[in-house]
Amino acid sequence: MEKYYKEFIKLLENEDRYGCVKYTQQLLSEKKVNVPDLYEKIIAPSLRNITCKVVEKNICIWQEHVRSSIVKTVIENCYTYVIEEAKLSLNKNRGKVIVLCPPEEYHDIGARMISDFFTILGYETIFVGSNTPKSDFLRAIEYIKPKYIVISITNYYNLVAAKKTIEGIKQKYRDEFKIIVGGIAFKSNKELYKIIGADKLIDTFKDIQSMGGV
Repeated sequence: MEKYYKEFIKLLENEDRYGCVKYTQQLLSEKKVNVPDLYEKIIAPSLRNITCKVVEKNICIWQEHVRSSIVKTVIENCYTYVIEEAKLSLNKNRGKVIVLCPPEEYHDIGARMISDFFTILGYETIFVGSNTPKSDFLRAIEYIKPKYIVISITNYYNLVAAKKTIEGIKQKYRDEFKIIVGGIAFKSNKELYKIIGADKLIDTFKDIQSMGGV
């Protein structure tokens, strides 16, 4: 897996969008990796380990955005394989899952990967995405009636917004839905999910596989 990662990070650092897509599609089509391994062992580490070779901070930020955009394109192109792997799931129709980011959280790559993980495992997944206003989301919950609500938080400072979102959900729906959280914001303290009122913290594909009734 290490050699696949090294090849991908080289393409990503060269900002070769076509090369990144072509290479990851090749890995999947030749069954050298599956989607969870591609996301967790190649794509996620590549985002964490991007280095900037220029001095200007503004250019570094621009490069980070370009590379994040490339990764989003790669993930979008993996969806056919997500569906194929979902067909192999032993557990079909496990219920609806909504995946979102709280207000002011614009980093939604992790949320998208988690969404695909739930799909692979037999859930009907609704990916909402970044910066979801609390009021709009509460109305969506009433319409969709999910089994699980998954909130992804990358920026530590957005934990406050996530807490307010969770409080709004529980105030209106009590314990009707289970609330799951994940993201880099919990890396330094995995107990934070309890403080913001969530029912469970997930970090990996295996965490979702092992979920019972939460």
